[in-house]
Amino acid sequence: MKSSVRERKSPPTSDLPDFLGPLFWDYEFDALTWGKDHDLVMKRVLASGGWEAIRWLQSMVGDLNLRTWILDHKGAGLSPQRLRFWELILNLPHRQVNSWLASVRRKIWERRVNP
Repeated sequence: MKSSVRERKSPPTSDLPDFLGPLFWDYEFDALTWGKDHDLVMKRVLASGGWEAIRWLQSMVGDLNLRTWILDHKGAGLSPQRLRFWELILNLPHRQVNSWLASVRRKIWERRVNP
């Protein structure tokens, strides 16, 4: 005999795709949402995301918004390699990227993590 009551599935608590989970090992991933955590999500994907994560982010915000985000944040949180990658992909101003990479504050941080 079939039951007339359907099993109710709870909606997902995160609107972020599961493949982003490993980028947020230090957060409760299911509690993150694009609406309230988009700045954190953008930073992590730009800094550490693989191809699938990057393509997802591009589909969410578009290249112009990615470019604006990097310019507004002056490349903070991005390794020199990632920053050069985004410079080429998003046509960031070369002199501006050079000045970010040459900043004293950035060099102190890089020496701390890469002696």
